[in-house]
Amino acid sequence: MTVAVRVIPCLDVAGGRVVKGVNFLNLADAGDPVELARRYYEQGADEVTFLDVTATVEGRDTTYEMVRRAAEQVFVPLTVGGGVRSADDVAKLLAHGADKIGVNSAAIARPALISEIAHRFGAQVCVLSLDIKRSPSTESGFVVTTHGGRTETDLDALVWAKRAIELGAGELLVNSIDADGTKAGYDLELTRLMREVSSVPVIASGGAGSLGDFAPAIAAGADAVLAASVFHYGELTIGDVKDELRAAGLEVRA
Repeated sequence: MTVAVRVIPCLDVAGGRVVKGVNFLNLADAGDPVELARRYYEQGADEVTFLDVTATVEGRDTTYEMVRRAAEQVFVPLTVGGGVRSADDVAKLLAHGADKIGVNSAAIARPALISEIAHRFGAQVCVLSLDIKRSPSTESGFVVTTHGGRTETDLDALVWAKRAIELGAGELLVNSIDADGTKAGYDLELTRLMREVSSVPVIASGGAGSLGDFAPAIAAGADAVLAASVFHYGELTIGDVKDELRAAGLEVRA
C-alpha cells in the first residue's frame, strides 16, 4: 500500500511569536503561531509542527497555553518540541492537545528519555529532532548539534539516528542547519543517508525555496516534507506544494 506524502508547515516559536532566520541565526518575526497554524490547517496541511527554539537555551518549558489554543483550532496532528526533558513533560503536552513530541538536546544528554517516552506513550509519539551540520569530524560527514544548533556535539548524525530508533524513536525530523532558510533546496545527500539507516519515517527539513524542491526530497527517501518561511511569507501555499507533488506522480492527501 502506498503511503501518502505528508506536507508539514513548521512554526519555530520564540517569545510567543513565530520566527525564521537563516542557518538558525538572525531570527525575524513571522507572525502569531496559532493564527498561522489555523491558516495552514485550512490550506490542507497534513500535520503542524511547533518548535520552541529558545526553550532549551533559556532552561524553561515549552509554551503549553499556545499548544492548547492551537489544538482547539487545528484538527490535524500537532508535533511539539523544545524544552522537553522528561516523560512528565510529554504527558503535560499531550494533555494540552499535542499528538507527537519532538526531543533533541535532552535525549542526547540522557538517551533513556527516548525509551521512557516510547514505553509510556508509544513510539508513534516520540519524534527525534535532529539539528545537523556538515562536519569533517565524523565518519558520515554530518554531526548532531544541540540547543537550537548552538552547540556542536561529537555525535555522528547517522550513528545517533540509528541508536535513537533502537531506543524507541518513531520518526526522524531531519533538520539541515546548512540548508535552513537558504531556499536552495533540501540537503538530498543527508536525506538519502538517513533513509538508508532509518526503519521509521523520515521528515526532510531545511532549504525549501521553490515548488521544484519538494519532489526531489521524496525521491531521496523522505516520507514527508517540512517547510517554514515559504509558507509564512505567502510565497507558496500547502495546496501549491501538494499540486506539485501530485504532478510528479506522488500520492498526497486531498
